Amino acid sequence: MAKFLLSIHVLAAILLIGPVTIAASLFPRYARQALTDGPEQQSASGSVELLHRICRVYSVVGIAVPVFGVGTAEVMGVMGSAWLIASIALTVVAAVLLGIAVLGIQDNVVTQLDKPEQVSTSVEPLIARLPRLSMITGLFALAWLIVVVLMIVRPGSTTGA
Repeated sequence: MAKFLLSIHVLAAILLIGPVTIAASLFPRYARQALTDGPEQQSASGSVELLHRICRVYSVVGIAVPVFGVGTAEVMGVMGSAWLIASIALTVVAAVLLGIAVLGIQDNVVTQLDKPEQVSTSVEPLIARLPRLSMITGLFALAWLIVVVLMIVRPGSTTGA
């Protein structure tokens, strides 16, 4: 049972967390193009909406990753391990970064693009927030990177990995 749960957990992480990380990372670039006048504005606007939809949908479905992770840890009897507790804490940090910061700024950009008659009045503050969004998505990706390393190395493990 542990191998089955672990397989589902790893597959869910690859298929659900990977796309949200990539979409969130690409969003600021396309948002900047969509919010400024230029030849790429129209296609960038469509890309922004698609990337935002990917982030929203995959963030909800991505809840399966920690659910299967906790189930796997319970079956393996490692719930009290320091590496697992650190991974859970980093997962919570990543979820908060995505749920509040990333999706919040993305919502503002998409709302702004849906109201083109008001774009010229308040587009500058949104463009000014895009570097911050890039930094936050970088921290989101870094949190997942550390979780992956902790899952592979498992400090204190007796498996020799």
